[in-house]
Amino acid sequence: MWQPITRPMHGIAEVAYIPAVASAPESVGFTEEETATTLCRAIAGGTLVSALVTKAEWGAVQVMPYKAHLAIDFATSVFSLAAPWIFGFAQNTKARNTFVTMGLVGLVVGTLSRPEEMEPARVRTLRRRAGSHPDL
Repeated sequence: MWQPITRPMHGIAEVAYIPAVASAPESVGFTEEETATTLCRAIAGGTLVSALVTKAEWGAVQVMPYKAHLAIDFATSVFSLAAPWIFGFAQNTKARNTFVTMGLVGLVVGTLSRPEEMEPARVRTLRRRAGSHPDL
């Protein structure tokens, strides 16, 4: 299978995805749809937490395998696709289309991402480098 997105590139995609989803109600214009707005914040927050605990270059607390991260991304994408109908805001074109787009983007990025775990030696090197920096 053709999977051109490396683990570091997936992290860059998440850096763009998280604030885009969090700010979608304002930027797309569906803040009156409270359920959709709340779901955007929850999905962005959950994706941020998932990213921060993943054993990857961007993970702050590297405890979750990258393959588990990809599985969570997949589940979140399927949820995003179904949410407008499950939660009753499918009639709001802006909210519905935003959630369909979120789901499709997540599925495409996840499908095209290589499911390669980070080498244990790389994990140790990153932890050692992080430990050598002074606390803020």
